[in-house]
Amino acid sequence: MTNAVRHYPWGSRTVIPELLGQPSPADQPHAELWMGAHPGEPSVLSDGRALDKAIAAEPEVMLGAAARHRFGDRLPFLMKVLAADKPLSLQAHPTTAQAEVGFAAEEAAGVPLDDPMRTFKDPYHKPEILLAITPVEALCGFRPLVESLHCLAKLQLTELLPTVAALRHGGLRTAIPQLLALSERRQESLVSAVAEKAASFVAKHDPEFINTYRWAENLAEAYPGDPGVVISLMCNHLTLAPGEAVFLPAGNLHAYLSGAGVEVMASSDNVLRGGLTSKHVDLAALIEVLDFTDGKVPVIHPVLGPGGLRYPTPVDDFDLTRVQVDVDPGVLTTAGPQVVLCAEGDAVLTGADGDLTLRKGESAFVPAGQAVTARGPAVLYRATTALR
Repeated sequence: MTNAVRHYPWGSRTVIPELLGQPSPADQPHAELWMGAHPGEPSVLSDGRALDKAIAAEPEVMLGAAARHRFGDRLPFLMKVLAADKPLSLQAHPTTAQAEVGFAAEEAAGVPLDDPMRTFKDPYHKPEILLAITPVEALCGFRPLVESLHCLAKLQLTELLPTVAALRHGGLRTAIPQLLALSERRQESLVSAVAEKAASFVAKHDPEFINTYRWAENLAEAYPGDPGVVISLMCNHLTLAPGEAVFLPAGNLHAYLSGAGVEVMASSDNVLRGGLTSKHVDLAALIEVLDFTDGKVPVIHPVLGPGGLRYPTPVDDFDLTRVQVDVDPGVLTTAGPQVVLCAEGDAVLTGADGDLTLRKGESAFVPAGQAVTARGPAVLYRATTALR
């Protein structure tokens, strides 16, 4: 497949170019490599057809009966390589029910899909998994309430007293909307004070919350006056080592801060932003979809599954496996459609139509149920559905 690269300002100039065998550092940031049939950036097959068009022409062959019955005539997942040198926006994604209602309402109102004020781009949910290929730092869900209270109170700022009071008496469901609804002037004053005080603790090498405060200082420099800086103090700060993963369900407020990984998600473009961005923030919609549950977010470690190391998630839209193949063929056959990325070495895929060599950075689509083996040495990442 030929895949598109998206060049967002937060992207890395090295990770994706090096994966693709291109000059590094590149002239512009390479943020995401898309592999799949999302209509916004579909991959192109070797015969020149866009993958979404090829699936529409032969859905039973490409997807299989089970995937068609469950998801319709579309590939239900999208695989990406994500590479961040700068933080992404704080964001959350809706459930399927929320997406269907929101999408229908905006369609009825006649809001164009490309309108920057549009919130729901399709009627689908967007859970996702990120598997780290370099160390990854992220904000992920709300930390335990008692930790958030302590983290805010430690700064001893008059400007934070209303937020602390809202958090103590009404929890996150009261504190977060209160922050987002502040006037621009009050947001600027609050964020400036938080950044300055956080920086003072970092300078003193106070170990308690030092990573949280360091990021608050950095985020305030990148996004002055953005309430997402204060919200970050109430989020879990997660560090993933290569080979570890995190699953982000609907409603989870998150932001990738740095690092690179293989990301697989339900094929949707529904993103509701909550801060650390210059883009549209739909406060009412965001509050409606946010999951205000507090607590630690578990790191996913792989289990041995068919074909390699599988990263289990509680959704059936996608399934991610890291496959290490040597010179002896290994079986990759699954009942559902597959997207296979070669991340290291060279892999030879063998199917009914013969051999296909994937070099580092190259990928292939394998129709549902098609018998296929792989030999290397190589490291592959394989996305398929989790239907059993």
